[in-house]
Amino acid sequence: MNEILKTISNIGIVPVVAIEDAKKAVPLAKALVAGGLPTAEITFRTAAAEDAMRAIAAEVPEMLIGAGTVLTPEQLDRALDAGSKFIVSPGFNPDMVKYGLSKGALMLPGTATGGEMEQAMALGLDVVKFFPAEQNGGIAKIKALAGPYKKLKWMPTGGVTTKNLMDYLSFDQIVACGGTWMVKSDLIEGERWDEITAICREAVKTMLGLQLMHVGVNCADEAEAEAVARRFDALFGFAFKAGNSSNFAGTAVECMKKPGRGKNGHIAIGANSVDRAMYHLGRQGVEFDETSVKTNAKGQTTNVYLKEEVGGFAIHIMKK
Repeated sequence: MNEILKTISNIGIVPVVAIEDAKKAVPLAKALVAGGLPTAEITFRTAAAEDAMRAIAAEVPEMLIGAGTVLTPEQLDRALDAGSKFIVSPGFNPDMVKYGLSKGALMLPGTATGGEMEQAMALGLDVVKFFPAEQNGGIAKIKALAGPYKKLKWMPTGGVTTKNLMDYLSFDQIVACGGTWMVKSDLIEGERWDEITAICREAVKTMLGLQLMHVGVNCADEAEAEAVARRFDALFGFAFKAGNSSNFAGTAVECMKKPGRGKNGHIAIGANSVDRAMYHLGRQGVEFDETSVKTNAKGQTTNVYLKEEVGGFAIHIMKK
């Protein structure tokens, strides 16, 4: 996957911004970054779009800037010159796609029908925007289209909120979702940066879905692993289940048949997407043991350990 697309996928949510005053672009960008969403699609719906992109590119370099509502070659040129790393349009115009590709731009044209998607694929695109998503049938329509278009991925935009976000992102062929709910015009005009940051954090929390899955206890040997698991069963009704390298007491306690990672054992944290969890935790300075990475047939990370231990426990992120 293209590196910019990979970053967009890891971020998971692309705020779609219509900004009227370019002077507010930098504090807005900093609010989004603080909230865990270091990207934005700045739309050409306003005259301030180009200046906003230039300001963000100059002062918030960690922000991945895209240009939206790009309808003409002239707008596309201005967007690229201002620092845009990807180009988004509301509809599919093959001439615009060809022009953008000739400029080396990452193109994400809007599509709503199979015919438009096939034309995009014929031009070499493997990711397209699905717009307006909810009005065009939402995730149900995308899943129906995914049958014949197994190699195509979508970025749904239009009607996406925290309430239906995971309906989309839980499907493998969704690269990310675009949305406006964290950058509503009244929030920007009122310079309510802390509120924007809080909304972004809540969206990221919903997207990652981090939760405790189980605690692994290091036991000296098989006999102790069985005894400990059966004791949890006797005390709390956590059903004993024997395994190859460990025994479980219900789903909450794993008793290792020989000492594993961690002084005392390990703690498993579930995530909707391990790759996105690694990206967002990594932005907070968390380091991962790359030798522990496990992936599935689709190339998605299913398990990874943090380098650090917490309270004598190794920590690993696993796909729910």
